[in-house]
Amino acid sequence: MEATFVAVMFFGWEKVSKRFHLVSTWLTGLGATISAWWILVANSWMQYPVGMEFNPDTMRNEMVDFMAVAFSPVAINKFFHTVISSWILGAVFVVGVSCWYLIKRREKDFALASIKVASVVGLVSAVLTSLTGDNSAYQVSKVQPMKLAAMEALYDGEAGASLTIVGPIEIPKMLSVLATHSVDGFVPGINDILKGGYELHDGTLSLSVDEKIQRGKKAIMSLSEYRNAKKDKDEAKMKASLSVLNENMPYFGYGYIKDKAELVPNVDLMFWSFRIMVGLGVYFIILFAVLMFVSFKKDIYDNKLLQYIGLWSIPLAYIASQAGWIVAEVGRQPWTIQDMLPVGAAVSRLDASSVQTTFFIFLIMFTVLMIAEIGIMVKSIKAGPDEK
Repeated sequence: MEATFVAVMFFGWEKVSKRFHLVSTWLTGLGATISAWWILVANSWMQYPVGMEFNPDTMRNEMVDFMAVAFSPVAINKFFHTVISSWILGAVFVVGVSCWYLIKRREKDFALASIKVASVVGLVSAVLTSLTGDNSAYQVSKVQPMKLAAMEALYDGEAGASLTIVGPIEIPKMLSVLATHSVDGFVPGINDILKGGYELHDGTLSLSVDEKIQRGKKAIMSLSEYRNAKKDKDEAKMKASLSVLNENMPYFGYGYIKDKAELVPNVDLMFWSFRIMVGLGVYFIILFAVLMFVSFKKDIYDNKLLQYIGLWSIPLAYIASQAGWIVAEVGRQPWTIQDMLPVGAAVSRLDASSVQTTFFIFLIMFTVLMIAEIGIMVKSIKAGPDEK
């Protein structure tokens, strides 16, 4: 749907009716959103694997509950956070291009109307993104506590934990509010997660990493024993091995961990990426609020400072988006699938040369497409809107 109607949206003006063109535009956006849903469901499952069971006969995690996979709380929140934040990027882009027109003293009425629409959409999107970000922090604290600890560079946990802005500047108890929805909730640090012994959200005590590694090794060993017993058609041993495997399966991936330090993501990269993302999010709320006020209440035509700020905010939107993905993906390291499959154990059997060849083909292809896309956009922006 997205691929079909995007062509009508871009090249169908005056070739199809205005009503069909409008429908095509909405269908393009809907198709892109549906695509985003399935991509983000897959990504969320890797961060929070639910709705499946490990089949020792096929050596695969097989889905047993479609609804649990498609509508897990992590998937729902990630979808809304990612899609709505992309609306911010779109709004900033429209604002930036419109400000460029005003700087060049061109298309004034068109630019003003565009800024009004984009500032409203952008402000609503920025506020909603901050709300989904709050829920995301709560979900991460439950299912990926190491990610949250790395985001805050929190090594020793505490109750009523403060949220660090930069340096000594903190918001008292705010981290506990985000992570536990309680001002006095305990937020575990990196050392606490490695040592274990703190209370989890369900009231149980967390295991130490050493215990998880031992239980992971038991799971791997029992899987091997099960497969050998199956070859020998030893039903009793198969049953016993499968029982041990199922008991220790939640820690399967830890059996491949050789050093506890592997379980700690890059703290510096996480800490600053998170602050760049959040800081720019606050900046966009202020920017859109100011733009909306000025464009509706005052004359923006001669406000050069605000015009240049709007124009140079375009790259900041892309930086904020990428910083968010760094937090999401670097933060789950070393896991390909959280707690089940570390990156080191997920290495393909393909030859290195094959992987390198494919990588460089994609690198060249997408670089060419990026250059072409930027060229088309710049050409269209310079040409301006069709007055008809």
